[in-house]
Amino acid sequence: MRTRVRGWRWRRNPLRRRTDVVEAWWALAVGVLLFVGAPLAGAGAAWWTYDGTREQAAAQRATRHQVRAVLVEDAPTAVPTTPGGSLRSFPALVRWTGSDGTVRSGPVRVPAGLRRGTRVGVWTDARGTIVRPPPSAAVIRQLALAMGVFTATGAVFVVFVAHLCVRRALERRRLANWEHDWAQTEPEWTRRTA
Repeated sequence: MRTRVRGWRWRRNPLRRRTDVVEAWWALAVGVLLFVGAPLAGAGAAWWTYDGTREQAAAQRATRHQVRAVLVEDAPTAVPTTPGGSLRSFPALVRWTGSDGTVRSGPVRVPAGLRRGTRVGVWTDARGTIVRPPPSAAVIRQLALAMGVFTATGAVFVVFVAHLCVRRALERRRLANWEHDWAQTEPEWTRRTA
């Protein structure tokens, strides 16, 4: 039958080894790092990503403009890949008028099944070239959340690897101390002389 005494590593005890004290403090540090440090690191990374991406999206909105374009050709029809799945988008040729009044054309991804003459929105830059739309608020939140989760997970992984390394070093130290103590005690018990 085994009994556990809480906090025995911090109590004064002639059998307490120095490695026991180091291990107790290290376990406390690991707990703080896991339950406080990792969430704070994740929240900080998420906040930093959210601010940076929001500023980048605002800069893109200032330099990009949405214009109406007309499909020049029919978009291919598609069947959902899975039951209840969404329809895919395909590249189709569209025509639009740039901010300088010139008529331009180019390929754009449009939902499957659209017919010729359908109006679609496209984003253009200052030169009239088609570009990706700026990220929406939902995309910014998803990116920030993903960065926060990955950072917190990475912090937890680093803490666990460090914990394993410290535990291994302490175990080696304990075994070396036991070996040294046994080398001094063994001759007295066995009545052998070296």
